[in-house]
Amino acid sequence: MLKDPAPKQHTLEMVTLEELVPQDHLLRLIDQHIDFEFIREVTAPMYCENNGRPAIDPVLLFKMLFIGYLFGIRSERQLVREVQVNVAYRWFLGLNLTDNVPNASTFSQNRRRRFEGTDIEQTIFDEIVEQALEKGLIGGKALYTDSTHLKASANKNRHSTHEVAITPMAYLDELNEAIEADRQAHGKKPLKARSQSVATKPTKISDTDPDAGYMVRDKKPEGFFYLDHRTVDGKHGLITDTHVTPGNINDARPYLERLDRQCERFQLNPIKVGLDAGYNTAAICHGLVKRGIDGVVGYKRPHSPVGRFKRRHFTYDPIADEYRCPQGETLPYSTTSRDGYREYKSNPKICKDCPLRDQCTQSRNHQKVMVRHVWEEDREEINQNRYTDWGRKVYQRRQETVERSFADAKELHGHRYARYRGLSRVKGQCLLAAACQNMKKIARLLAALYWLWIGREWLQNAGYRASGQFRTI
Repeated sequence: MLKDPAPKQHTLEMVTLEELVPQDHLLRLIDQHIDFEFIREVTAPMYCENNGRPAIDPVLLFKMLFIGYLFGIRSERQLVREVQVNVAYRWFLGLNLTDNVPNASTFSQNRRRRFEGTDIEQTIFDEIVEQALEKGLIGGKALYTDSTHLKASANKNRHSTHEVAITPMAYLDELNEAIEADRQAHGKKPLKARSQSVATKPTKISDTDPDAGYMVRDKKPEGFFYLDHRTVDGKHGLITDTHVTPGNINDARPYLERLDRQCERFQLNPIKVGLDAGYNTAAICHGLVKRGIDGVVGYKRPHSPVGRFKRRHFTYDPIADEYRCPQGETLPYSTTSRDGYREYKSNPKICKDCPLRDQCTQSRNHQKVMVRHVWEEDREEINQNRYTDWGRKVYQRRQETVERSFADAKELHGHRYARYRGLSRVKGQCLLAAACQNMKKIARLLAALYWLWIGREWLQNAGYRASGQFRTI
């Protein structure tokens, strides 16, 4: 017999939050394996001890933000609505069913008044990495770095053009020393001192978010973006560093500085690094060789026109320090430029009547010029690693580590768009998102190891020999 359903919304039941949250819920695993008490300690100086109204627990505030990043809730107003109705979220935050949820404006006001200008997001990220190190989940021997773009909250059609000062490279002093040493070795006079005037270039500046950079790259969207430069450890794919720049900054510019920061902050001692072709520069290769790190860098395709000779058609003789063209003619050393490139020039009288001249050069004076960086030997040494067996394996691991990390961030954690405006706030977004990805991976790895240990104990108690069948935990 079919009966009409009776309303149960007002039925009184005796139940606890502990009973309503599944034992295998992600937030249970994170709460079990991640310690969040450090947040209260690092934020204590930002609160008044004996004056004002009682503040909302900072641990609760940040744990609410963690929920938003973990489950891809981009809006803080939507996050508050989700916490109001989700039992697992309330359990993770330590709220009862009848407790009030902090208002969405609480986050924006704390961000603007209390946490603005601090490095609280960097501190939280670093502490999560420290906890992973303590648990032995980060090897630190192989590191993989890449960047991805986040669309800024800015219309690409609303901008103005300004003359912006060009920031000099961090390795400029070292490069100048190498240039002077190279010119001296070739019997050339020292270059004149650089002009004290600051070089500028016309740059598009967004009217909405001036910190965003106008990005123009092959096979990438055009507009105002931010770049998240991320480094991932090769052992379990945990993130060891994330750094945000405007979208018009080259990937290679902050790499060495961030690599040194990781090694110093977390006492890492990387042996190998895997990078894509965007990092294939003489400065990066020189820095890796100088640090004693075996780098595997992707092949950078030349942009020479179709039908012209490529660089590989010219042979370099290191003993004579000269190039030889496909016709067998020599290109002797001429000078070393201020940019760090040695110039090798052909004899225009010979090139004028060469049958392959159109494939070689289109210059009006019929002269072919080859350039070679003063650190070219280091780049050649690094490029040779790509052809070794271990180099192929290291480079292949990129798609399983840093590329997968970015894919998860974009698909699951709202990493396609910048939630805020301004470089410092987007940096905070990327740091908290990376910290949450690490939390999720740490919790699941430790949970898997726990059940593996339980299974081994059960087999041992049942009389089976577990040696050789299970790895030592």
